[in-house]
Amino acid sequence: FLRPEEPTTRLLSEIFRYLEPELRGFLGVCNKVHPFGCLQVLVTLSDSVFEMWGSSSAPPSSFLNAVLGNVLLLAKSSFNKCIGTLCKEIEEAKVPSKMKGGLLPSVSRFEEFVAFSEEVFRTARRRGELDKAHLRLASSVFSSISSLSSANLKVNTDMVMMENFHHIHCFLCQRKIHCLEDKKREAKQRYSEHMERYVIKHLGQPLEKLNHFFEGVKARLAQGVKEEEVSFQLAYSKQELRKVLEKYPGKEVRRALETLYRKIHKDLSPEENLLPVVWHAMEQELIHQYQEFEDLIQRCYAGSGIAMDFTVEDLLSYFNSITLSN
Repeated sequence: FLRPEEPTTRLLSEIFRYLEPELRGFLGVCNKVHPFGCLQVLVTLSDSVFEMWGSSSAPPSSFLNAVLGNVLLLAKSSFNKCIGTLCKEIEEAKVPSKMKGGLLPSVSRFEEFVAFSEEVFRTARRRGELDKAHLRLASSVFSSISSLSSANLKVNTDMVMMENFHHIHCFLCQRKIHCLEDKKREAKQRYSEHMERYVIKHLGQPLEKLNHFFEGVKARLAQGVKEEEVSFQLAYSKQELRKVLEKYPGKEVRRALETLYRKIHKDLSPEENLLPVVWHAMEQELIHQYQEFEDLIQRCYAGSGIAMDFTVEDLLSYFNSITLSN
């Protein structure tokens, strides 16, 4: 027993037997003309099939629905191959040999695809395939940035990673793509982590010998030496502390901070405009270090009259004047 539509379907299949091959050929042409050409085909076919499935005049068993369904599967396959190729391209992107900071090629490639695809899918009824692609690509670009830690860069790795994760976070904040909310939060976290590492690594420079001395004091305390007995340790005596403090008069600290500011200014790319943020983070970290040093002096060298040549207020003044003069 044949259903009424089957003779019609057979007749249409005979009359339009070249329709599916032509559509397949058209998809191939689209892929050749533009690397992301399959996106527009995918959206158009998905919407067409979606409309047909919801239409009583064109049930799912119809000839046209079958043809478009087959081509849609091919379009999805082409789309997945396109995303796979792009993921590989992003993960294997080479860092420019003369890179001085700024945006990585993999980040630019990711943003280019997201901007293009969001425009193509702007009116699409379904975007499940695109959301999956976005997540795959975001993972690839995060992996690409993270691989910098093992790259032989001539610039500070933490600085480059900080700038690129910051850029991605800002980009995703602007785009407001629901499926990438977790990636947006991760980018912010990674950006903050690398900024902290960049700050702490460079802050060893202005007060390096003080840092080294008080790290030794903290190590003795951790080993069980009593606070009042630390100053009787030969390497951490009051005389040794005075020698170290003499190397850091206020003028010298300010000069060291000026040198540090110029170094940071040279490191950071102007496009991301992170200099004020990093400089403020360094100010906060240095004040934290100062307060820690002051606390250790009061605890382990009580009554000695020993004090640093500069105060917290002096530090704030140094940072502010350096910012205003640059």
